[in-house]
Amino acid sequence: MKISSIPQLYRNVNRVREVVGVLIKYGLADWLSHVDIAFLRDLLKDQGGERLARQGRETRIRLALAELGPTFIKLGQILSTRPDLVGVSLADELRQLQSNTPADPTEAIRAIIEGELDCPLAEVFSDFDDVPLASASIGQVHRARLRCGTMVAVKVQHEGVREKIRVDVEILAGFAELVDQLPEFKNYRPKAVVDEFRRTIHHELDFSRELRHAQQFARNLAELPGVHIPRVFPDCSTSRVLTMEYLAGIKLADSDRLRAAGYDLQDLARRGADLYLHMIFIDGLYHADPHPGNVLVLDGAVIGLLDFGMVGQIDEQLREEFEEALFAIITRDAAALASVITRLGAVPPNLDRSALSVEVSDFVAHYTSQRLDDLNLSEALNEMTELIRRYQITLPARIAMLLKMLVMLEGTGRHLQPDFNLVEVIAPYQSRLAWARRSPARMLRKYRRIYTELEHLMRILPGGLIEIVEQVQSGKFDIHLDHRGLEPSVNRLVLGMLSSALFLGSSLMLSRDVGPVLGGRWCPWFLDGTSLPGLLGIVLAFMLGLRLIRAINKSGHLDRK
Repeated sequence: MKISSIPQLYRNVNRVREVVGVLIKYGLADWLSHVDIAFLRDLLKDQGGERLARQGRETRIRLALAELGPTFIKLGQILSTRPDLVGVSLADELRQLQSNTPADPTEAIRAIIEGELDCPLAEVFSDFDDVPLASASIGQVHRARLRCGTMVAVKVQHEGVREKIRVDVEILAGFAELVDQLPEFKNYRPKAVVDEFRRTIHHELDFSRELRHAQQFARNLAELPGVHIPRVFPDCSTSRVLTMEYLAGIKLADSDRLRAAGYDLQDLARRGADLYLHMIFIDGLYHADPHPGNVLVLDGAVIGLLDFGMVGQIDEQLREEFEEALFAIITRDAAALASVITRLGAVPPNLDRSALSVEVSDFVAHYTSQRLDDLNLSEALNEMTELIRRYQITLPARIAMLLKMLVMLEGTGRHLQPDFNLVEVIAPYQSRLAWARRSPARMLRKYRRIYTELEHLMRILPGGLIEIVEQVQSGKFDIHLDHRGLEPSVNRLVLGMLSSALFLGSSLMLSRDVGPVLGGRWCPWFLDGTSLPGLLGIVLAFMLGLRLIRAINKSGHLDRK
């Protein structure tokens, strides 16, 4: 346990007690799920009365996060975009997390808006609906009408939500410090996950970022027909209040209403997928939450996007790597895919590259037997993510989010059209992107970037070489070696030498009857006259020897050739 984690937990002891109580309940349910006695398995129930021990482990994790409240729900939603860390099955389960936070009282919401805009509500809105359209973990949305007559949706942060999230993030950081040293949690990288969550939640709490994202999307997609991004109103928005155009349409999730309204669902699925691929491959800025509830179909089959809080951005170099990985899957190029995976991700020092190459080849061979129009891209991406996770390769957050977004995109397309295939939509981009990668403008940018990096290297290289030569001449040049995994071996070696020395020394004390010696009426006959220090030393050496044998045997290295 690290000392630095204690203040974070102590400052919020009441909330910590609540969190620990929920975790214990669901952890106990996990243990009870393996018990065959029926009445014991039915002891624990969730808030809805469901028997916890009869639920799967992934379901119990989702229920625990939902019971812990908005911050943990948001954590689960963010982890659902990282199947490379938590696994595909848990990520899919966490996608079901929905935050239906109770709405704040009307007086509190009006006070927040007036305080943020620094004027009475009536000066901005001619009409304001006190009943919210929706209420989520961070804020709630109200319909209103500006003084100019425009219908708008006003997103307002919940009262005190920043402080609640700050407390919960502090608790998560404290827990991450505690469990980061446990071997069973190493693959999940708890400290890195909490740091990423802190950055993400901090961005989502700033509504001015969402406003800028909406403006950027409107500029990027202005020339694309059949797409509408809601207009935002900066004069009526702050970091806690966001005012944007109200869009009236049918949510993509409501396929029955769309079909009844006469819309062509196959066309909507294809145009929606094409819109997202344009954002990824052309703009480099994409809407990262394409579930059917965030996409509206407006009059004239126009596609409208909502909620720009979760946005993905990739630079040109990262986009090139991702394009290569995606097309390696489509073209069944195993060598290229293995190369891209190891270049993109942070690989562990003991990575078995030959085994990885074999598994990638098997993965590609499996999909080679399928026709291109039958290739299920989301299934292929999920399988590749599990492969990456097995080898403890950590993908950049932006790439992991992009992979998950493509899986969700194909799922949304299949929601509208069961035989929808994202590969068919991507195929036209393949030749276009192949040409774009070899275009003079893009090659010029690439060479300019390489030239800048080489120029920087040449600028610092002479000084670095001079410094090394001076250190060698003065005898101050040191080479520091990091022996990964050597510490346990050294500890066992020292423990073995210590127990051996203790055994030999104690044997000498026993043979020379070094006092004090055992004796008297209560002393067993076979210990009469035995050196007490020697006997204690022998017992301690024996215990240390057993401890050493157990440690070696537990590591699996006792009889390995």
